[in-house]
Parts: sequence; structure tokens; C-alpha cells
Amino acid sequence: MPPRLSRRLAQLPLHFGAIQAQLTTQNAVPIRAFGIRSLNPPKHSKFNDGPDLPILKSSPAAALERKANTLPLRTGAIAIKNGMTAIFDPDTGKRIPCTVLQLDRVQVIAHKTVDVHGYYAVQMGAGWKHPSNVTKALLGHYSGQGVSPKRHVYEFRVKDRSGLLPVGELVSADWFQEGQYVDARSNTKGKGFAGVMKRHGFGGQDRSHGVSLTHRSLGSAGPSQGGGSRVYPGKKMAGNMGNEQNTVQNLKILKVDAENGLVLVNGSVSGPKGCVVRIQDSIKKPWPKIPETIVEALT
Repeated sequence: MPPRLSRRLAQLPLHFGAIQAQLTTQNAVPIRAFGIRSLNPPKHSKFNDGPDLPILKSSPAAALERKANTLPLRTGAIAIKNGMTAIFDPDTGKRIPCTVLQLDRVQVIAHKTVDVHGYYAVQMGAGWKHPSNVTKALLGHYSGQGVSPKRHVYEFRVKDRSGLLPVGELVSADWFQEGQYVDARSNTKGKGFAGVMKRHGFGGQDRSHGVSLTHRSLGSAGPSQGGGSRVYPGKKMAGNMGNEQNTVQNLKILKVDAENGLVLVNGSVSGPKGCVVRIQDSIKKPWPKIPETIVEALT
């Protein structure tokens, strides 16, 4: 049952008009004298207090503004890793190992804009897939854009609207220039379930002093972690190794074969043969200079 006032308090006259007039004359705001006090009240941060420090922002527009200097100006491309080879430098005679990447019918499928999605990106597709192996939702997406079904679909972030290519535009190997630097994203080789020595580089246990049959095992996991009574999350243990996305930055393009759709990059790229590699202009190197004729053709 709801609480009731005592009979003595209920008989007292209440002058609401006088109380309201008193509050309006004093310009006072009534303060709640009851409630639950917070156990963790907000504390003053000394790291964001100063006349020259900017105010921290957490809006999507502010996040997009912070990333403006690190986002590439144009889209990337989807490639397939065909393996590794080597070429010889005619000037120095050195053997340079390189990875062969092949572009297969890379085409623009759709756009992502700030007004609708909160960021700028180009949705790219590569390869070909039979319509019978594509869901009806994806078939509607492809048919609405006037593009054939693709086997691989990925997004590439761009800085602003100028980096959005027209829908249906084909991107070939000559989209990249010899001598420029790119970043390659791909999944590493899957190693399956691996122990701590292979996965994390542990030294293993002694081969003597009472250790038997556990020379490559983890050993005790609970002690020496602070609390000592449990295993904290993130403890390095045996488990699945590999098959994680890895980005290799600042790979120099050594050769471009537009007729065969081949791009040769210096060094190695993560992943086995036949894996999907996403290459885009490097964010830590100067971006390539695009000729004015190509810019006018795209616009």
C-alpha cells in the first residue's frame, strides 16, 4: 500500500500560493533533498583543462574530421595473391623478391556517404559468381546498381566525396603506378590449434628437476598475476593461431601489367596463395600524383 500522511499532518493547512510567490521572488530553484547518491561521481580531468587545449568531441562528425588527414584520397582494389617471384634490378643487379597480385574484374558496386551512413567509402567487388549461388537480397542489391554478382565484396574508406568513383566503374591494374607505396590487408595463414611455444614464443619447461611429459606445456596459469586466485582474461594460452587480418604497410609497387591485370609489390604479403588482398594507397607515404587527363575523365 502507498504511504499515508499522519492525521495531524493531513489537518495542517497548506498555503501553496504563498510558497510559490516566495520562490518566484527569491528566484530560487527547489533542490531535491532525496534520492540515491552516485557511488562514482564525475571527476575533474587535469589532462583536458587549459586555454589552448581543444574540447574533446565524441560525435561521428568530429571522428570523421579527426581521420581526415589519415584517410586515402581514392579507393583501393581487390586482388588475389598468386604467389611470389623475383625480379632483377638492371642498375644494381640485385635480386628483389616480390609478390604477384592479380586483379579480376574489379568494379564499383555502391557508395557510402556521410549523410546516410556517417562516412565516405566505396564498395568494390571482384570476380564473378553465378546468380543461382547468390541470395535474393544480394541479387536485388546488384541488379539495383546494374552490376553483375561478385565473388568478393569489400569497402574502402576515402577522405571525402571526391574519392567516390561512379557506380559500375572498372578498376584495372593501371590504377596504381610503378614506384608508389601501398598498404596490403589480408588474412594470415591459419595454423590451427597451436601450443604456447609456437603461438607466443614461450621457452618451455625444464627437461629435468622433476618435470616429466610437460616440457612444451604452459604450466601453472593462476599465480603471479596480481590476484593469484584466478586466471585473468587475455592470458596467453594455447589456442587457434593465425587466420587473422594483418596489414603490411609501405609496400613499393615494382611493376604493373595492365593487360594481364598484374601488380608486383616488393616483399611478402600475409596469407597463402589464392587469398584475397586489399591494396590501397599507403597512408604513411606521399600519395601518387594523378595526371590531369585521368582526373578530367573521372569527373
